Amino acid sequence: MCKGMEVKICLIGMGNVGSSFLKLLKEKRENIIDKFNFNTKLVAIFEHDGALINSNGIDIDNLLMDHSNLRKNKYWISNVKAQDLISTLEIDICIEATPTNPETGEPGLTHILEALSNNIDVISSNKAPFYLQYNKIKNLADKNGCLVKFEATVASCVPALSIRHNLIGNTISRIRAILTGTSNYILSRMTAEGVSFSVALKEAQELGYAETDPTLDINGYDTAGKLVILSNELLGWSKSIEDVSIKGITEITPHALELAKLDGYVIKHLAIAENDNLLVEPRLVKRESPLNVQGTLNIIELQTKYAGSIVIMGKGAGGFEAGAAILNDLISIVKERENLYN
Repeated sequence: MCKGMEVKICLIGMGNVGSSFLKLLKEKRENIIDKFNFNTKLVAIFEHDGALINSNGIDIDNLLMDHSNLRKNKYWISNVKAQDLISTLEIDICIEATPTNPETGEPGLTHILEALSNNIDVISSNKAPFYLQYNKIKNLADKNGCLVKFEATVASCVPALSIRHNLIGNTISRIRAILTGTSNYILSRMTAEGVSFSVALKEAQELGYAETDPTLDINGYDTAGKLVILSNELLGWSKSIEDVSIKGITEITPHALELAKLDGYVIKHLAIAENDNLLVEPRLVKRESPLNVQGTLNIIELQTKYAGSIVIMGKGAGGFEAGAAILNDLISIVKERENLYN
């Protein structure tokens, strides 16, 4: 890619994250052209039941006015799959934003591998492929000289993964983090009001902080997946989710939280990477600790050799938050490609 060139992309999955990304792309279109000297052409959108494909570029403005126009558009093709057509598209970057399948990583994993096999750079908000098959994805990308970015998979637009570029002269020895807003909200409410786990969970669901089926969050599996991605990227490990010791928060009682409070502690659902071990479990945290964040915030504490503790914090979920992370990855890939070719 060179300055002023057109960057062709495809989007797989136009749910909350994919739609939010397109809205941001529309909003920042002129800024991207002016500041980064490239224009983005969206040539395909894939959904589970077909695809909208136009080699001359999809009109994002009209599409966002009414999402139902997707399947009414004259370029819509029913009953086609992304994995079958990626190789036929002349695209530079494939954006994978389908929902996470925690058991298999599919169909996202196949989409990512198919794109890389065809020398297409990849951006993903789908975390499962990376905590299940991190090495396979990375090795294929390296083999084919492709770039793979997935900032949105951990803490959305909080720069949890890209911060490694600012710490290349340092050494990270430990990660401690709160990576799921659902669990943190529940524990925060139980601590502040003394309510039961079930009451706090119901409240989280009513407010949209917890899924109808919150199992992956409250049992620690979602946090464990994010911890795997963090440790592999920041610590240089080669772990999968099977390497994580996982314990959820369902057995924590208001009484346990009250006892902790009397001793100057709170209980938080922590993700910890240290000494080649990964674990997710409820831990006592001092009340004055930076890890004692409230509500749905995510926080990541990196223990470094030369700068001590470095803490980053922010909203770890949301369509626009993840969309912003994808847009950041898009700009980053284009800039890296420019540096390679110039």
